[in-house]
Amino acid sequence: MLEGFGIKTLDDVDVKGKVVGVRVDFNSPVDAKTGKLLDYTRIIAHAETTLRELASKGARVVVLSHQGRKGDPDFTSLREHAEVLNRYLEGRVKFVDDIFGERAVQAIKSLREGEVLVLENVRYWDGETKTASPEEHAKSELVSRLGPLIDVYVVDAFSAAHRPHASLVGFAPVVRHFVAGRVMEKELRALYRVRNNPERPCIYVIGGAKAEDTADIIRSVLGGNIADRVLTGGLAANLLLHSAGFNIGEKNLKVLEEKGFLSLEKELKDLLSAYKDRIVLPVDLAVEKDGRRVEVEVSKLPTDGLIKDIGSQTAKLYSELIKGSKTVVMNGPMGVFEDERFAQGTRAVFEAMASSGAFTLIGGGHTLAAASKLGYIDKVSHASTGGGALIEYLIKGTLPVVEVLKRYSR
Repeated sequence: MLEGFGIKTLDDVDVKGKVVGVRVDFNSPVDAKTGKLLDYTRIIAHAETTLRELASKGARVVVLSHQGRKGDPDFTSLREHAEVLNRYLEGRVKFVDDIFGERAVQAIKSLREGEVLVLENVRYWDGETKTASPEEHAKSELVSRLGPLIDVYVVDAFSAAHRPHASLVGFAPVVRHFVAGRVMEKELRALYRVRNNPERPCIYVIGGAKAEDTADIIRSVLGGNIADRVLTGGLAANLLLHSAGFNIGEKNLKVLEEKGFLSLEKELKDLLSAYKDRIVLPVDLAVEKDGRRVEVEVSKLPTDGLIKDIGSQTAKLYSELIKGSKTVVMNGPMGVFEDERFAQGTRAVFEAMASSGAFTLIGGGHTLAAASKLGYIDKVSHASTGGGALIEYLIKGTLPVVEVLKRYSR
């Protein structure tokens, strides 16, 4: 049983000889020209934990997942995903280009103990993403056809847990056992630790180019007394500086306007007023001028250059605060880390986290990419696979699929 959630895990069920459905998240970057997968991280994460354990325990494993969205270039078959999975599971994997038709049903019925069957991209079926309750999804073609064949259903797709789609929640009302997989379990344990029971001092670091959730995160973690301080970088910091009355320069204001972030100005002003000592803004910034990195103190704004990183004084300040903490959560890099000239702030924050001795959690696609590029991905306590799911959990303290697991875990 997963402590703090009341959710059953693989420790609570006997899977030998049973047909075990597993909803994973194999959704991966795809090369637009070749259609080939560019990264196997998510496939490996499920392979080395939940799927390997089930196969080794003699389960007959049926894997469901999605890849891309209808109409997008990465909306493609799971055939290659199955081939990659097969390399990590020593030839135990089969693939069928069917979701719940007769070929899929027969392939499931013919599975032997220890074998793994990957079904086709579940989003090829339009009913997958329909907005509906678990009980309504349970009446769908997918669950009506596959439900009677499945003894245990394992939800392992944390990164999709903010979407109550058919393959994530529809089997809950009809299967004998509905439980969390190892990836889901690990994610929820880590998130419970940083949001529900953080060791103090607790610091949240908010950065990146997606500032739309900034107000919600600050209100949640400071208003709920989860974090002691919030450190800011990236467009989130630019938006907060503007909201605090600083003139960040015409170019930088235009970026915020084009992204629609200026609508958050009043809300952020109120938050800055309410938590002025706990929201930490940059004291200096790095801008690009004539192809060079130039640092400017916030007190000397505006600037006619694009802000691309926090400055060295801010990096030092943030590092000192992080090193004195017991819990650190980071979502979003401090600047344009892809350009080595503007990776200094992000590198400094990662280095402080790595040497702090704190429990450190990072999440979001750009944060993970930055940690990987700069050599820190293995130096944090937990790297979350979730993007939208992580943000929603940090804001609300739960997710739609987690609530279904709580209700139907058995």
